Amino acid sequence: MDRRKLAVLADAARLDAPCGGRRGSVPDREAALLPTDVEPTAIYESLAADGRRVPLLRILLSNHCVHDCAYCPLRRSADPPRARLAVRDVVRLTLDWHRRGLVEGLFLSSAVDRDADHTMEQMVEVARTLRRQHHFLGYVHLKVIPEASPELIREAGRWADRVSVNVELPSQRRLDALAPGRRLATMHRAMDRLRDGIAEAHEVSRRHRFALDPSRAWRRALPRFAPAGQVTQLVVGADDATDAELLAAADALYARQRLRRVYYGAFVRAAVPDAPGDLLPADAPSPLRERRLYQADWLLREYGFTVGELAPPDAPDLPLEVDPKLAWALRHPEAFPVDVNRAPREVLLRVPGFGRRTVARILAVRAFHRLRAEDLARLHVPVSRALPFVVLAGHDAAALDAAERALREHLARRARAQRGLTARAASSTRRAASSASAPPKTRNSRPSACW
Repeated sequence: MDRRKLAVLADAARLDAPCGGRRGSVPDREAALLPTDVEPTAIYESLAADGRRVPLLRILLSNHCVHDCAYCPLRRSADPPRARLAVRDVVRLTLDWHRRGLVEGLFLSSAVDRDADHTMEQMVEVARTLRRQHHFLGYVHLKVIPEASPELIREAGRWADRVSVNVELPSQRRLDALAPGRRLATMHRAMDRLRDGIAEAHEVSRRHRFALDPSRAWRRALPRFAPAGQVTQLVVGADDATDAELLAAADALYARQRLRRVYYGAFVRAAVPDAPGDLLPADAPSPLRERRLYQADWLLREYGFTVGELAPPDAPDLPLEVDPKLAWALRHPEAFPVDVNRAPREVLLRVPGFGRRTVARILAVRAFHRLRAEDLARLHVPVSRALPFVVLAGHDAAALDAAERALREHLARRARAQRGLTARAASSTRRAASSASAPPKTRNSRPSACW
């Protein structure tokens, strides 16, 4: 396979955030140990739910695109290095790298080359060939093109472990401004089909789960449809959408589509230097903003918070100096202090520094023992963060106003230091992107980074 073509398509695949728990490309020190015929940028290390590093082959099938989204480096009016792969090339590459232990699966996406059905058929054919002809049992994630036919969308769910439809912007009005031709209703219809297919396969599996067949041969006859669910991605900072709008869109998608995750991809202005200046912001969003959105998203899904609580109308953007749970606690002093030895689970989950496992341990221990401050340290709780908001045996909460000032000063100092580090890293990334914006001149050159 052409090494330059693979490098171009691997670099373009950085557009896609939904790649499991995000980690990044192989570090340089590890890339140096790879065989010389392997393109390091094509290997993406995802983080599994149990913390394992899972290497995936992450590439685009093609970066030729019929759409002209202003925020995308691959838009029709841009002039990046273009390339496309044949189905047999992707299949051969996946099998070869999997047999050599370089990757454990495939993350395959594509720009819309020619038309949606043609591109979707090519991606489905890759997954179908891997499964049926080569009996590939590794992980396969397919990006679904929402404009494709319902039959192709269902075929994608049949052969992939996980599927994703990128919503990218929170409303049709914003899509009309930056991505003409993209329809939010079309995306929702595609996601509805995937949701229904996943639910149907799950229901059939549930009915057969207790079948009296010790060989479990019935499992092979069950319909298989995206067992790892579906996810989506929202672009952060490509327009003036507030954090409240992004979180409201994510919350609605969780409720309607039963998504596993919503991923947030920060827009990098340096990746689209030739885009119309009046459509895009001059500066990229702070790296901390993406992190705060992930934290808020987790609170929505697992801790019972609402969008209005985390991003109220008078403060629609999440504060960068403190995490969203602490920001909520500081805005609601009337909810504290919380008696750790008496409060119910849903109240304890709102205490800064208390996670789900910590709360489970507290509930188990307090049935036999009244918790004190030193007990929180044994439970690995960040005591300095939690103590101003709780009452424990032998400890009365200090005045919340004083705690608020102390916490804000401490966390603001830490945030300033972190912003300095991330700003230097972002500056380095922009310089690298601008220097690589021209087509590669040598075999080992790589195209520019993107959001």
